[in-house]
Amino acid sequence: MPLKTHVDEAPGLNLTSMLDVMFLLIIFFMAGTKFTELERKLGLRVPQVSDHAALSPAPEKKVVNVYRDGQIVIDRQPVTLDELTATLASARSQYHDLGVLVRGDGQGQFQNVAEVLNACKRAGISELAISVRLSQERR
Repeated sequence: MPLKTHVDEAPGLNLTSMLDVMFLLIIFFMAGTKFTELERKLGLRVPQVSDHAALSPAPEKKVVNVYRDGQIVIDRQPVTLDELTATLASARSQYHDLGVLVRGDGQGQFQNVAEVLNACKRAGISELAISVRLSQERR
């Protein structure tokens, strides 16, 4: 039967790698602060623009849902046709190439979808799409 003749070392926590990372982060933030100060000291005034339109590309298409009972929902908010027109016109003032995807209930009246399409047109939306579902039947 083997006997233990020596005493094992007590387990310890090696902090060397954590201290290395901490020092690297401190150096990184110190250097980043210096660059920010240099940029602020430059005598540069950025130009002003009068148009408040967004400079970023347009977001994804707005989705307008038209339910079977004629209820219209955009951004999860029920709206009337006039409110839809105002909402889309406001969004289009920010993003001129904004698109709209109209999803109408297949069992609903097409008149409701046509009115929504007309409201989009009045808001100045030129990129319109209608969502459809492919049939599983093959001929």
